[in-house]
Order: sequence, then C-alpha cells, then structure tokens
Amino acid sequence: MTLTQLRYLIAIADSGLNITLAAERVHATQPGISKQLKQLEDELGFQIFARKGKSLERITPAGIQVIDRARVILAEAANIRALAANLRNEAQGELRIATTHTQARFVLPRTIASLKRRYPQVSVHLKPSGDAEVLALLERGEADIAIVSTAGSVPAGGLAVPLFRWDRHVLVPRTHPLAKLEKAPRLDELAEYPLVSYESSLKPDSSLRRAFLGAGLLPRIAITARDADLIKTYVRAGLGVGVLAEMAMLPEDLADLKALPAPGLFPLCTTWVVLRRDRVLRDYALDLVAELAPQLDRRGLRRVLDGVTTPDWPAPPHWRQLVASAEAKQAVPLGFAAQAA
Repeated sequence: MTLTQLRYLIAIADSGLNITLAAERVHATQPGISKQLKQLEDELGFQIFARKGKSLERITPAGIQVIDRARVILAEAANIRALAANLRNEAQGELRIATTHTQARFVLPRTIASLKRRYPQVSVHLKPSGDAEVLALLERGEADIAIVSTAGSVPAGGLAVPLFRWDRHVLVPRTHPLAKLEKAPRLDELAEYPLVSYESSLKPDSSLRRAFLGAGLLPRIAITARDADLIKTYVRAGLGVGVLAEMAMLPEDLADLKALPAPGLFPLCTTWVVLRRDRVLRDYALDLVAELAPQLDRRGLRRVLDGVTTPDWPAPPHWRQLVASAEAKQAVPLGFAAQAA
C-alpha cells in the first residue's frame, strides 16, 4: 500500500467514480490509476468499488471505511510535509485560496502581490466560488484557506478569524432618479425598483431580505450574479438598482454610475478567513492572513492554530480604515472605498 494508491483512491471517490476524471485530477493516466486500484484491492483482499461491466458502480461498505481512513492518512502526510517545510524555513510551495469573486477581484490582488514579492516561488491558486461552495472546498481539502463574508453569524467548518467589516453601496446609472439623492435611499424607496445583487440574496435568510422584511417590505430582486462586475454591467444596462459590496467599486466606475454608500441600511458584513484546525498551515499562508488583517498578532494566530491558546480576536476594522491606512503608507489609490470614507 502506498500514498499514491490512496491518493488515486480518493480521486476516484471525489470524481463520482469516473476514472477518467480522477486521472485528470491527479495528472495520471486512466490505465495507471486502474492498475494501482487493482493492486490495492488485491492487497486488501476485497473490492473497494462494486463494478457493473467495466464501470465502477458504487463504493462497497468496506470501501467506505477504507476511503475514510485514507483521507486521514493523506491529510496527516500533508501535515508532516508542511511541518517539515516550515521547520526548514522553506519559501516555496503552493497556496490554494477558496473565496468569492468579490474578494478575489477587489480585496486580494494587492495582498497576493505582496506575498509573491516575499515568496516568489510560491504559486497561488484562486478558486472563486459561491458562498456555500467556498467552505465545501475547504472541507474537502481542495483549499488551504477559505475567505467568506457573513452578516452576523460566524462561519462554520473551521477556525474563523475576522478580517474586516464592510457596508454595501446602492448603485445606479447617473441618469436614474435615485442618482439625484445625496445619500442612500430609504428601504421603502428602494423597494419601488427592481434590484440587481448577489445570488446569495435569493436565500430566504439573506441579510438583504431580512432588512426589507424587517421594514415590512419585499425586495424586488430582478437579477442576481456571483460576479460584482456583472452586477455593474446590468445596472449600466438599466435593468435594476445594484446593491453590492463597497469594495467592488472602482474609480473608473463613477464615470457613468453613482454609488450611494448605505451604512445602516443593511446589516454590517464581516469578512472572515476560515482555517482547518486539523491542518498544518504553511508560514507563507499565515503571512497572507496577517497582511489581510494587520490588527492580528501573527504569533498569537499561530498559537491558536497549534492549540496552545483559545481565540480572542480583536475587533475587526472597517474596510475603509484598512484602505486609508494602506494609502497613507504607500500613497497609492486603492479604490473608491477610500474616497467614501
């Protein structure tokens, strides 16, 4: 039995028992994976997968137990490699980040650029996904860290570290009636127009829906998208009033759009980094988290991850505070958020 065989086994299970997809996933050949699977089953003395002709039909009861233990073994092997790399002060490797489009597009570029300057031999792989999928990627071991936002609740699935808070903007074309306002509209005024927002707004418990329902109103959600750039595109097309994260606004957007800061109109959101407690985090990943949240003590974060202390995080700053601080240090505009501060 080898780690390679166990890795192939997990790839098959996570690819819907499709060996072709599993081979692509682990950069192997289909005959090579089939051969290794047969050798493993011969060694164990039973089938891990039930067959139907030449296809794998289902995981056997014994196979379920083997796969569960294989995941633990592979995870611990990865932990040992990460621990050894940290002890050697190794400055190369990869960092897989599962996050939303807004974070990947508007929050992470400067931080990742800084990380790459410090660790040029670290490859960074972004996995932009929907809110629910981000945490699922972390749970399946397909991401090293997850970055998500919530309006009140703490994300489940690992150690959740608060990074910063942020508000939403109401976005309209400059020719829209609401553009004449000097401040964000009231909810009853906003309820008169179709809205363009994130797909999470469709959820019954979304913070946007809760805000309207709390005022005895129903939001008219016309279009949803994961991508903040798409929200802006459909607002420009006149298909509705946009409601999106303040980080998503750029100076060039203001040529034809008007952004109305809306603090207090909707619940304040918090962006979190979620880490697996059972994984050894590489030092460069810890540096990324520390740069995203300068209010955190890096050594304290490591002690929490190592189980030495319990979490006692400082209150996260507002996004506008982080932007203003960064601009003061570098004198380089970060975006519209600083102008709205």
